[in-house]
Amino acid sequence: MSRKRTLDKSKYPIQNLPVQLKCLATEVESTIQGADNEQRVQKIQSVLKNKKREEILQDVLEKYYNSQELKPYQAELIKMQRHLERTQKKMVVLFDGRDASGKGGTIRRVTRYMNEKRYRVVALGKPSEHQKTELHIKRYIEHFPRAGEIVLFDRSWYNRALVEPVMGFCTRKQYKRFLKKVIFYEQNFLEDEGRTILLKLYFSVTKEEQNRRFERRKNDPLRKWKLSEVDLQAQELWHEFTLRKFKMLKSTHTQLMPWYIIRSCDKHLARRETMKLILNSVGYIGRSRKLNFTTDPEIVIPGDRELQLMRKQKRKFGDYSS
Repeated sequence: MSRKRTLDKSKYPIQNLPVQLKCLATEVESTIQGADNEQRVQKIQSVLKNKKREEILQDVLEKYYNSQELKPYQAELIKMQRHLERTQKKMVVLFDGRDASGKGGTIRRVTRYMNEKRYRVVALGKPSEHQKTELHIKRYIEHFPRAGEIVLFDRSWYNRALVEPVMGFCTRKQYKRFLKKVIFYEQNFLEDEGRTILLKLYFSVTKEEQNRRFERRKNDPLRKWKLSEVDLQAQELWHEFTLRKFKMLKSTHTQLMPWYIIRSCDKHLARRETMKLILNSVGYIGRSRKLNFTTDPEIVIPGDRELQLMRKQKRKFGDYSS
């Protein structure tokens, strides 16, 4: 189902680069201990000359290539943002999906060069006791965009359909009521003469890839903060989350307000294809004629197609695919 990008081996011949680079960093660190600045430079150069220079170059080149490939689309996002400001339209983009599926990293790439005054990223924490007594979606509506603005939700009101019922954060009655009413609420958002654009994205990774990313977070002091209570149980509750995904798509994917599934085992491809999807949702002036805006059907899957794939998986193997 999910596809991992295959690199051109003539261009990227070194396998398992992150592990090799970690070993190199350890070797360099042990070599330069106690040396002054001039000696450090000489010792680092000697290590690189010995055996690891090609690995570093390959890793750096891949990252450089990926960042350069995104830049034309990031430039288009700036044009789109200006168009929304000129026409006084609003955009709401929902980033939902599996834990460790690359939502935050994609949001950062999408907004990297945008005018910070004209977009907001909203990532709400747990509701307060007062908010729990109110309509579930109210605290999200409070962050909706003004005219000419884009709001990107890093997890949205669809937490009520995904995380909350699995983790016991809502009652069965609240869950069912949400699935029954949410489309009605969203229709109300869009009843403003087409001035609001709503884009619903669900990021999906395989169970194996999710586990690999969790292990990296556990062992990386710069990423440990990302591990949440939900993350720690995500692998064990994998099938429960998959079932909630299926029920959510079945109840809330419509022609007017469709879901798009983003296969994000390859983070770079997920980021690029998400940018295309956002750009394709707006008819803005000055759109490049040279860029390829066609989304990769192996990375971007409409919600109705995902439902078909999941049903087929259930018939064949007895449970739904991710």
